[in-house]
Amino acid sequence: MSAKFLWGCRIIKELQINEEIREKEVRLIDVDGTQLGIVPIKKALEIANERRLDLVNVAPTANPPVCRILDYGKYKYELTKKEKEARKNQKIINVKEIRLTPNIEEHDLQVKANRAIEFLKDGDKVKVTVRFKGREMGRTDIGEEVLKDFISRVEEFGKPEKEAKLEGKNLVVILSPKA
Repeated sequence: MSAKFLWGCRIIKELQINEEIREKEVRLIDVDGTQLGIVPIKKALEIANERRLDLVNVAPTANPPVCRILDYGKYKYELTKKEKEARKNQKIINVKEIRLTPNIEEHDLQVKANRAIEFLKDGDKVKVTVRFKGREMGRTDIGEEVLKDFISRVEEFGKPEKEAKLEGKNLVVILSPKA
């Protein structure tokens, strides 16, 4: 049976330790990182037991598998610490949506532009949608002008990823923050 470690419902690594290792020979690495060469598994287990440490299969796919002599609890703790640090350094980018209409008033457009600027300053992408209803579909050029005006108001903080695109009854553009 191999050991599984749960840390907040996430499996960190599946490793074989001590008697779980079923190989005949392993490449053995000492506590300080020096290679002891290829040794039979029984001898590797004896060396680990003498030092009151664990034998951990760190590279099971290698030929022969690589095993290290180390304190297993400490090793497990270091792995969880590294994974937690990696997750902390990740930046999650959200996509916020702002909806406009082709006949939006000047003040309303400025309020929505200010909101989009806040989103872009926070590092989020902004999906700007101009929604057309009924007969407005015949005058998509008015919606394009509104969208161009909106983009010019926020161009200091974000830029369009692609050209505006008509998707059904919506004219859509995604703005990404300037680095």
